[in-house]
Amino acid sequence: MPGSIEPMALALFLIFIVVPFVELFVIIQVAGVIGGGWTILLLVVESILGAWLCKREGAGVLRRINEQLNAGQLPTIELVNGALILLAGALMVTPGFLTDILGFLLLIPPTRAIVRAIVLHRLQKRIDDAVSRDGDAGFGFIRVTNFGPNGSPFGFNGGSDDSVVDVASRDVTARSRADQPELGGGRP
Repeated sequence: MPGSIEPMALALFLIFIVVPFVELFVIIQVAGVIGGGWTILLLVVESILGAWLCKREGAGVLRRINEQLNAGQLPTIELVNGALILLAGALMVTPGFLTDILGFLLLIPPTRAIVRAIVLHRLQKRIDDAVSRDGDAGFGFIRVTNFGPNGSPFGFNGGSDDSVVDVASRDVTARSRADQPELGGGRP
């Protein structure tokens, strides 16, 4: 639609133009109440506390990811937790009270769990939409549903005989229904 603003452009406008002005306004208001020196000290203390919390929460997430990988599990929830903690750290580095508040909210496990549930729900919806329609989820994936003998993909048997496997590769993007059977069948 001509004249409409794309969601990404709007988000970038808000992040890089509106948020800094709002943060500056809040800093000036706080400085007017408690003084400039105390405002700067408060911002420094918030950053130090935020860095410590990021380190503590991040170390816990890395430990849980490692435990799940060692147990042969895919650490989906912990990977999202790690991404949210990384975002919290970026918000804590940004000078300002509002971004620090958002960063602290992402560092607290109960509020991070709420955001994590929203993120996982949106990711699942994008994947479901891309699979059900010939749409693009914003990332590419191939679903392999046909495994060969002995449970290995493409019939590879681990080299137990002297057979030669000739493999050719090419990029495949499932944009039409004609491509889907080639990608492993599955649902249309």
